[in-house]
This record gives sequence, structure tokens and C-alpha cells, in this order.
Amino acid sequence: MDHRPKPDPSSIQGNVPDELKLFVDSLLGRFMVDSLRGFADDIGRRIKITEITVKPMENAPKKREGVVVCEIEVDEGMVNGGGNLHGGCSAYLIDMCTSLPIAAVSGGYAGVSQSLNMLYHAPAPVGTPLRIISKSIAVGARAMSSRGEIWDTKNSRLVASGVHVKMMPSSPKL
Repeated sequence: MDHRPKPDPSSIQGNVPDELKLFVDSLLGRFMVDSLRGFADDIGRRIKITEITVKPMENAPKKREGVVVCEIEVDEGMVNGGGNLHGGCSAYLIDMCTSLPIAAVSGGYAGVSQSLNMLYHAPAPVGTPLRIISKSIAVGARAMSSRGEIWDTKNSRLVASGVHVKMMPSSPKL
């Protein structure tokens, strides 16, 4: 079930077909729980995808790289006791947004998280406009990886960055 309003695909820049734009955007809603009260669902509903591009990789032109750009503004529900973007919220944003370029390249399911490695660079107080730039690194049949950066667009500063490794889940062994 998708818990986000369907965007106008023409509002999302990039070189992919409108159907892929809508599919990638719908993944954000699919990550949410049916009760509408799951972890950080209120934040996930506010993530806006502004670009989806798939292009040849710079150093391996026979392979494709997905690039997805998202935006959100820091609000009270995203901050720590110091009034800045909470590290856990940064990890959530990287988790969600770095799954999207994998889906853009594969055209399908983005797997499940295996590891998420975060680096924190600068604070982002309430009201800070953020741009999350995510790029696929490798998309294989079983393992996938991507990287993301969270930028404070008002002050041109890198807030946090992360590398996300995902995998296709195996069938349960009975």
C-alpha cells in the first residue's frame, strides 16, 4: 500500500520514463506501515523526489548508474536535544533515499538492508532545507550498494553521508 500522494511525473527531473519515476516514488510509500504510524512515516511522507537519472557509469560505461535527488526541510520531529538533525534521522534519510537509485537501475525491488555506514559532518537546525543526493555503486542479482550525501542547501554544507549495502533476501529454510 502506498501512503504518499502520487506526484506529477513532469515535476521530477531526469531522463527516465514517467512510469519509472512513479514506480521509484511509490517505493517511499511502500516502506511505510499500513497503520500510518510506523517509525518515521511522517518524515517519509514529506520526502520529495526532484530528480531521477540513469546514465552510463563514468569509469565503467557499459554499466548504469542511478542518481536520485530528494529534498526535505528539517522540522521539530527530526532533531536531537541540541535542536539539530538527529543522527538517527540522518541514517533514516540515507536508508530510504539510497534505496531509490538501486530501484531506478534495476527497475524493481531494491532488496533489504545489510549494512549502513554513516559519517556526520555538520549540524542542520530546524528550518534547514536539505538535498539528499543518492547514487548507485553496484547493482547485482544478489547484492547492491549505493551512497548518499545530505546537503544543507542554505549554507552549502555537507551534513551527513553514508554507504548502504543491500541484498536480496533468501527464501526461508524450513
